[in-house]
Amino acid sequence: MALERHLGCRPVETGPLDVVGVGNALVDVISLESDEFIGRHGLAKGSMELVDPERAVTLYGAMGTTIEQSGGSAANTLAALASLGGRGGFVGRVCDDQLGAVFAHDIKTVGIEFPIPPATSGQPTGRCLIVVTPDGERTMSTFLGAAGELDADDIDEALVARAEVTYLEGYLFDQAAAGEAFLRAADVAHRHDRKVALTLSDSFCVERFLGGFRELVAGTVDLLFGNESELCLLYETKDFEEALGRARVDCAMVAVTRGAAGSSVVTDSMRVDVPAVPVAKVVDTTGAGDFFAAGFLYGLTHGHDLETCARLGSLASSEVISHVGARPEASLAQMAVPILG
Repeated sequence: MALERHLGCRPVETGPLDVVGVGNALVDVISLESDEFIGRHGLAKGSMELVDPERAVTLYGAMGTTIEQSGGSAANTLAALASLGGRGGFVGRVCDDQLGAVFAHDIKTVGIEFPIPPATSGQPTGRCLIVVTPDGERTMSTFLGAAGELDADDIDEALVARAEVTYLEGYLFDQAAAGEAFLRAADVAHRHDRKVALTLSDSFCVERFLGGFRELVAGTVDLLFGNESELCLLYETKDFEEALGRARVDCAMVAVTRGAAGSSVVTDSMRVDVPAVPVAKVVDTTGAGDFFAAGFLYGLTHGHDLETCARLGSLASSEVISHVGARPEASLAQMAVPILG
């Protein structure tokens, strides 16, 4: 409690939670750059690449004016969930350093429980260098640092047991120990009759760990999130309808974003297609999938039908792509009033 007062965070009451996220605790460093910058530094546009500390320092030095804010895919989802009025918790690892304190402060300030103490040894707190090009596409170079050292021992079983949904971030699958952490979190969730959700996170991530993802999706996951490209890669097909059909066999529920085409949600007995919410200008696509998951999970954990869940997801996505950065700048709860009534 003394630490929370020092950080300026309001205490979070115990009780039921809508979602607990397990993911990378990162600080985002965002810069608006040209396509020429992408080519000059050998980046794969639209991808996420893991980098070592030296590469991170080089890229950071080359970036222009930056915006720095707490990030990480699952943490972004939880921040958006909180903006909608949901209750969440986060499991991730930071170091006892300046960036670690910034991350903890930010996530607690928006009302997310973050009970994992900072590590006093090991790597520094991770950061994600995000280059946003004029078309709004984001290219990420991530130094995981302490985030990549998360393991099964970090899973707070009491926290997971309180949440209706445990949400696993696919990016974390880049680290071997994360697989054990995922399985432990999923086991706790299922033992308490809770749901397990997975976001595929990134096409390159799916390609690197195709077998592991397929096994996890078929054997553990109740709700799968991804975009059209990621889903097709997962099932090694260019036919979206085929990929969607195979996914609905593996999972009780699948929610897929399709950019300007909106989203599709399927279960074993129904399908819902919802259009995207138009925006005046796409500024930065960072967090679009994270926010869709937040809106969908808020709707699901508050008893709404699948169409409403998907509409909330599309609404949340439209907010985050209209500005730089992956945290809401407007109240998503107020934006959702026309949908929820």
